[in-house]
Amino acid sequence: MKYRLLYFASLADRAGCDGETLESAAADPAALYAELAARHGFVFAPERLRVAVNGAFAAWTQALADGDEIVFVPPVSGG
Repeated sequence: MKYRLLYFASLADRAGCDGETLESAAADPAALYAELAARHGFVFAPERLRVAVNGAFAAWTQALADGDEIVFVPPVSGG
């Protein structure tokens, strides 16, 4: 399946981009994040992140479909 991924804050820094399209066999956000963590060296444990699918916050076990847009939201701080 093909997914559109968006990255913010430290995840964008680590990936070197703010988004990408990726072919993957990952069936849910948890499997997809594990693949991306290995690919880009993401260091956050999944429980430290929120995940959104097609603009709505989702469970890490939500089934993904071809063409979905997935966003992994890292913890941020303001000042």
